[in-house]
Amino acid sequence: MNARTTMLASAIMAAVSGAASAQSPSTMVYPGGMPPVMDNNIYAHAILEQFEDRVGDGQQFRYDGQGWIGTDLDKLWFKSEGTTGRFGDGDHEILLDRAVSTYFDLQGGVRIDLDDGPTRTWAALGVQGLSLYFFDIEATGYIGDRGRTAARFQGSYDLLLTNRLILQPQVEINFYGQADRARQNGSGLSDIDSGLRLRYEWSRKFAPYIGVTYAGSVGQARSLARERGESAGAAHFTFGLRSWF
Repeated sequence: MNARTTMLASAIMAAVSGAASAQSPSTMVYPGGMPPVMDNNIYAHAILEQFEDRVGDGQQFRYDGQGWIGTDLDKLWFKSEGTTGRFGDGDHEILLDRAVSTYFDLQGGVRIDLDDGPTRTWAALGVQGLSLYFFDIEATGYIGDRGRTAARFQGSYDLLLTNRLILQPQVEINFYGQADRARQNGSGLSDIDSGLRLRYEWSRKFAPYIGVTYAGSVGQARSLARERGESAGAAHFTFGLRSWF
C-alpha cells in the first residue's frame, strides 16, 4: 500500500468515526437538552391466574384473570373472576391505572357484580403491586348505591423450589359495610378464599398445577348460608392451569 492510498484510507476512517460520534446519544442535541424517554410505547399483557376445578364437598370450577393495555405509566386494566356451573361470585372490574412508584400502581374505576344473583355496581379505588420481599398484593375499597361499602385484600407469594417448580400460597378476603342477603354477604368480614398451589412451568406462559383450596363464609355471612341450607365453607383438592400472554 503506497503513501497516497494510506492517507486516503485514514481520511475515510476519520470521516466515518466523526459521523458516528456526531450521532452518538452523548453528543446529539435534543429539544430541552434531554434525550427522549422511551415510556410511551403501548404494551398489552393478560394472565389467567386461576383456571381450576375444585373437587371435594361440592364441586366447582373457578377462574380468575386480568389483563392490561397501556404505557409504563398509564394503563387500562380489566379483571374478572367467578365460579361456573351456577355462575356465582362474578366480579368484573374496569380500572384506570397510574404508576405511583417503582413497585405500586394506583387504580380507580368500576366494579360490577354480575352473575346469577342480583347485579351490584361499585366505584373502586385501590393499589396493586409488589410489597417488601416481593409479595404480590391488591387492596381495594368500593362504594356502591344505598350506602353500600366494601373492601377486598388479595395477596400471594411465589416460592421457587426450583427454576420451574413453584409453590404459591394465596388468600383473598372480602369485607362489607352492611349485609346483603340477596348476595349472601354479611357485614364485616364476610368471606375468604385461600389456596396452596404447586405449579410446574413447562414454559413461563404455560403452567399446570395442583393444590388445596378453601372457600368459606365468615361471621354473619356464615349464618346466612346456613339459613339457606348451603355449605358455609369447604376445602377442595384443586387442579388447574395458569397461563399468560
